[in-house]
Amino acid sequence: MSEELTGYTVAVTAARRAEELGSLLERRGARVVHGPALRILPLADDTELRRVTDECLQHPPDAVVATTGIGFRGWVEAADGWGVGAELLDALSSARLLARGPKARGAVRAAGLPDPWSPTSESSAELLEHLLAEPLDGLRIAVQLHGQPLPDFVEALHCAGAKVIEVPVYRWTAPADITALESLLAAVCAHQVDAVTFTSAPAAASLLSLAAERNCRDELLTALRGPVLAACVGPVTHAPLADRGVPAVIPERFRIGALVRSLCEALPMRSPTLPVAGHSLQVRGHAAILDGEVRQLSPQGTTLLRALAERPGRVVSRPALAAALNCAGGGAADEHAVEQAVARLRSSLGRPQLVQTVIKRGYRLPLEPMGDSPRCADPLP
Repeated sequence: MSEELTGYTVAVTAARRAEELGSLLERRGARVVHGPALRILPLADDTELRRVTDECLQHPPDAVVATTGIGFRGWVEAADGWGVGAELLDALSSARLLARGPKARGAVRAAGLPDPWSPTSESSAELLEHLLAEPLDGLRIAVQLHGQPLPDFVEALHCAGAKVIEVPVYRWTAPADITALESLLAAVCAHQVDAVTFTSAPAAASLLSLAAERNCRDELLTALRGPVLAACVGPVTHAPLADRGVPAVIPERFRIGALVRSLCEALPMRSPTLPVAGHSLQVRGHAAILDGEVRQLSPQGTTLLRALAERPGRVVSRPALAAALNCAGGGAADEHAVEQAVARLRSSLGRPQLVQTVIKRGYRLPLEPMGDSPRCADPLP
């Protein structure tokens, strides 16, 4: 097991493939918090899906757009359930086939249809641009939806003269039990996680919506614009966050594995390694990496060490550290509580000299090149 993410807590908002994503993160040392932001409701018995399927059987489309693998497979499976699966595939076989990404492309091929065209960017925008490059006037285009309407995509095709058949195979909706998502939201707002992963735009929109309902959207946005890193599987997923000024890590390849690898690179870069009292020290979410070894920290210890690491070599007063503890824990820590917390932090680190007392002033991390001895360390509180 690699340890690139050891010491970090990562929140997972995915519903589908959440177990796969969580396992990949845990294998790299992360602590995972899961709160599904949505669920998928199949519409196999939906009258609208049956209606548009019958329309495609009676008047085969000239072009078919598959936007997701699960959606296209669901359409074929629903048709099979109605006893018209073979007829549907026959009606689609002569159409111009397009797929938004490799999963949708794979689903089309798995159905026995010809290999569809797919954009290298895996984006709806490039797919639409490819369609609009040729005359569409009078053509019938079936667009398999991916959980939500695609008004801009459909309107552009309408304006080009096409007759658009919208195929609603499934839809996104809020999870039946939002307890886990509420806990995830609270943890993000309290900066108790280091990163949040998003694998779909609806999941990002759902978290923002819940934050608005709970009157904590400002706290959520502040966290995601600052100490909590947003990680999105692609630019389409990032869009709801980008609209609100939230930056994100986005892998070059829009895959879950690539998303995890991007986090493995990005999170440690946000935690500089400091030469302290002749040792190397890196402060992570709930742990410290001291000379390459993991030292687990309490929430109070993490708060203190992070406050000191933000101003390495400089003295941080006891009142300032008490304020940091109060802000993180909502308690009423005083200077005596700070002294006790510092003592426990030194014990956790196993190197008392890393947190130096400056008499009558406070504490600091003594910056010293590795191999040198600290010149004025005083481990006593």
